This record gives sequence, structure tokens and C-alpha cells, in this order.
Amino acid sequence: MPRWWQAARVPSLPALARRADGSARELASRLAHRAGWTPAVLPYPGYGSGGRVRVLGRVLLTPAGAHPEERRRAVPGWQRFLTLESPGTDVEVEVAGRRTVARSDDDGLLDVTLDVDLPDAGALPVLLRAGSRESAAVVHLASPDAARGVVCDIDDTVLVTGIATPLRAAWRTFVQPMARRQAVPGMARLLRQLTGGAPHVPVVYLSNGPWNLAGPLARFLEHSGFPPGALLLTDWGPTPTRMFRDGRSHKSSSLQRLAADLPGVRWTLVGDTGEHDPALYEDFAREQPGRVRAVLLRDVTEAATRVVRFGEVPVVYGRDGDAIAAALPSTD
Repeated sequence: MPRWWQAARVPSLPALARRADGSARELASRLAHRAGWTPAVLPYPGYGSGGRVRVLGRVLLTPAGAHPEERRRAVPGWQRFLTLESPGTDVEVEVAGRRTVARSDDDGLLDVTLDVDLPDAGALPVLLRAGSRESAAVVHLASPDAARGVVCDIDDTVLVTGIATPLRAAWRTFVQPMARRQAVPGMARLLRQLTGGAPHVPVVYLSNGPWNLAGPLARFLEHSGFPPGALLLTDWGPTPTRMFRDGRSHKSSSLQRLAADLPGVRWTLVGDTGEHDPALYEDFAREQPGRVRAVLLRDVTEAATRVVRFGEVPVVYGRDGDAIAAALPSTD
């Protein structure tokens, strides 16, 4: 193909959508600034261990004096998508006595990794400042010698969503209040069992759900008795190459990142059979068999409990957390 033709090619539809989205947000941002709105950081729970922490959040433009999470705590799910992100905004991050400045990305997301002197383990407070506005975040520190951890999906694994029936799933996600959502039976007990017997076992809730729902999801997990942990969600907006974020790629890259960030941990991977979890977890288990203790899958078809293997990795299928717990093989 001639170079002049390549240079003249019309941008792809996802690229055009991304530009249009950026232009609309830029116009809305100018109007918001004129109205006196300023940046504020909406914090998300991060993770860390061994002198390194990953701090997560999102920078939004909001009216002066209104914290973005408190202001949106009681609104329906769909209204939480009506946010105005603040890309390219400097944020001062203060953790364990160290201050550094990070910048939000094109979607307003803040994702910064810091090397700091840390206490052994536990919930580590973090301060995030955008201009004169301050937010409190938390990083869940795993024990430096943690040998096991849990990665857990959310929708249809710990939270009943019904992804297989899109209209029902949309109603539950965008309309039904989180306080009325149902936990999958036995899953909180299962995760507490997986994290028991050792101090500060790392827990990461990895989902293709949007960051817009991080606050309600964190409160749901806490109120339902799930162990505390980091949230790794995604953004649903267009990218330069896709009209919709690639959820499978998000989960796969997040697993690889966790393996690198917490190199001494062998993970129990918890998911469901409704989407890509079985294939994703199998790929990861085959690529890094020494880093996976077990794969536990809630079977959304409610089939009989069964145990198979990905190589040396046991894979347990069950209709709920109690069925999976009853079939758990012993692992070292």
C-alpha cells in the first residue's frame, strides 16, 4: 500500500470514539472550571508488601466542598457513571512519611507504585492531595513472608449478577441498590477459610466491573463479611483500538502484574464459569504452575461438584462457596 494512502487512511471507529469522548470531556471540564469545580481524588484500596506499595485512585472534578464519594454514596448505580474525570492532574501522594507527586492518566486514573519504608503488614493509610483537597486512602499490606494469597472475581463469584442474562445483569448493576444485592452463598466463609491460619494473607478482588462502582462494591464486601483486600477494576470507555475495554486482557495483565509485585506468593484463583475465568486461570496456571495453589470456580449452571486438574493444579467446581469448601483438596 502506498505511503500516501496509509497517511490518508480514515481513523478507526474506536479511535474516533476515543477522540469524541476526549473532546466532550474537555468541553465539560472547561465549563466545570468556570463554575468553580476543582479536582478531588476518589481513593481505591491498593496493595503492597516488602517495601513497595501500589496506590490507586481517580481524579474527578466536583463542586468545591463536595467529596466525590460522599456525594455519590446514595445514588443509583447508573448515576455513578455521570462523572467528570480530570486527566493530567498532579496529585501529591503521602505514604509512610514519604511524599511524591503523581499524575492522573487520560481517564483520570491514578496508579502509582512507590518504594517506601513500611511496617510489617496491615492496613496502611495514604493521603492523596489534589490542590487544596485531601482524601484518605488505604493500602493493604501483605506479610513480607506471605506464601499464599487469594485473587477473587466479583460478579457471579461473590456477588449475584447473572451475566448470562444481560437484561437482568444490567438491572442489578445500574438500577438495584447495592444494599439489596445478594452475596453468593458461602463465598465469604470460603474466602475467610482461604485466608485463615496466617497473618495478613493478600487478597485481591479482580473484576471487569467499572471503577465507577468501586465504592459500593467495597462496602458490599465489607458488610457481607469478606476479608479486606485491594480492588482491581477497569474503565468501560473506548480505547484507541476498541470500542469497549478488553476485559480478558485486563484480568490477564493484572494476574501477571500481581505475580511480579508479590513474587513469593502462590495464589488461589477464585472465579465462576459464566465468562472467561476458567480459560484465563488455566492459561495462568500453565504459564506459571509454581505460582498457583488451586483454582476454585463457582459453577453458575449448578452442576454437581467436581475436581479436575490443570497439570498439577487442582480445580474445584461447585454451585456455591460451601460446596467448593467441602471439596477442597489439601494443598501445600
